[in-house]
Amino acid sequence: MRSELTAGASVTGLGATTPLGGDVASTWAGMLEGRSGVSLIEEEWADGLPARIAGRMLVEPAEVLGRVRARRLDRCQQAALVAAREAWADAGAPEVEPERLAVVIGTGVGGMLTMLAQDDVMEASGPRRISPYTVPMLMPNGAAAVVSIEFGARAGAHTPVSACASGAEAIAMGLDLIRLGRADVVIAGGAEACLHPLTLAGFAQARALSTRNDAPQEASRPFDAGRDGFVLSEGAAVLVLEREGFAVDRGVRTYATLAGAGTTSDAHHITAADVGGQVRAMRLALAAAGLDPLDVGHVNAHATSTPTGDLTECRSIAEALGTHPAVTATKSMTGHLCGAAGALGGVAAILALRDGLVPATKNLDHVDPQIELDIVTGAPRQGGWAAAMTNSFGFGGHNTSLAFTTP
Repeated sequence: MRSELTAGASVTGLGATTPLGGDVASTWAGMLEGRSGVSLIEEEWADGLPARIAGRMLVEPAEVLGRVRARRLDRCQQAALVAAREAWADAGAPEVEPERLAVVIGTGVGGMLTMLAQDDVMEASGPRRISPYTVPMLMPNGAAAVVSIEFGARAGAHTPVSACASGAEAIAMGLDLIRLGRADVVIAGGAEACLHPLTLAGFAQARALSTRNDAPQEASRPFDAGRDGFVLSEGAAVLVLEREGFAVDRGVRTYATLAGAGTTSDAHHITAADVGGQVRAMRLALAAAGLDPLDVGHVNAHATSTPTGDLTECRSIAEALGTHPAVTATKSMTGHLCGAAGALGGVAAILALRDGLVPATKNLDHVDPQIELDIVTGAPRQGGWAAAMTNSFGFGGHNTSLAFTTP
């Protein structure tokens, strides 16, 4: 029998708002259908940018939250709250003592849109015109704070800021909180909303973005020989994690078990990924879950569609797990949600286990000849898998891998 320090966490609720849909069901359906949530940015502010494509949330958060509530929240916070509400309701609104309920919402930059917009206001009209809600809206911990207030969580509200690994690291931290006995229930995930000329220009200058402005829906091409960069997107994804015994006592449906997580740092380069760090993250997740590499039947890859990043990850997967897992890259449809990407990858991996279906990687016309993995293409792959893994890697050398098993 596993001890509390090695037991997994039951996943009882899922929530999301993405470029494919305003909830989990529509997002998952879009992935299975192979739809793209990427479109051309037609507003004037994008004129002159090298990359004028993005994945915007299909449903405006303000339509869900109400205009009055949304006006006092940064767009990143809005997305987090929408996803958290769905996940909480999906879990059956657990009756848990506030002191045993925690929140962990990761983000890459937090309330960046608020900060830049209010800076414009100050430059144009002076400091007295700045909104009194500026600081609560721009602070990176704002999303976690808003969610904790919404559900009365008093066991801690945490905010990993680990670039594109933030959402996955938040889920890993949620597992730690449960294993350490600090919480019975954790609302964990990631949120990001930073579609702005500054971010698009900055990533473009680093040659990280796809510039297929004439074919937005074909721009995100993980593993493809002709990939030229990622597509910046926005959204949020949230999981409700519960101590296994707590979920059993409630008698609720469990999607999957978060059996293990591995978090490492490369200490190598600020933007270039390292095979060694990624391999260690996957192996740590396996060890924490008590799994053998052959147990993992599916991998939702980080696979952002950058020339070097995809190839590095493929080599890492082959070394850590072998070439047998069915690998997919759902960012081919959603684009890259940065701080929310790892959490959304977790949602997709969980649903793949539940349904026995792995979404196909979109826009994969010619697999890079250097890649030797079993990439799912064409149509969703059917199968029965007992374990799946999702990877998230971020600038700064942040690596997080999550291992899920069937309940």
